[in-house]
Amino acid sequence: MNTPFSSMALVLVASFIGSFGAVFLKSGAARLRNGFWNILNTHLAAGVLLFLLSSYFFVRGIRHGELSVLYPMVSLGSVWTLFWSRLFFGEPFTRSKFFGLFLILAGVFFVGLGSK
Repeated sequence: MNTPFSSMALVLVASFIGSFGAVFLKSGAARLRNGFWNILNTHLAAGVLLFLLSSYFFVRGIRHGELSVLYPMVSLGSVWTLFWSRLFFGEPFTRSKFFGLFLILAGVFFVGLGSK
C-alpha cells in the first residue's frame, strides 16, 4: 500500500493545528492559579477544540495511508511547538532542542523512505 500525498498533507495539517492546541492549553493553564473554576477559560477551551480539530484531520489522513508512515509525522507537532514556544512564551532555543529537532526530522524522513 502506498501512502498518498493527500494523506501526508492531512496529517501534517493535523500536527500544525495540534501544536497550536498545546499553545492555548499552556496559556489557559497559566490562568488556573486562581482556583479550579478558572478551568472554564477560553484559552483552555480553544486548546481542547484545536486538539479535537487536529484529531479530525489525523483520522482523515490515516484512512488511506500506511499508519507506520503517517503516525511518525505526528511528531512534527513537536517541531512546530518548539517555534511557537519561542514566539509566544519566550522559551529559549538550546543546542539540545535543535539536536532533538534534527532527530525528529531525520526520523520522519527515514520512515517516509521506508514506505517506497
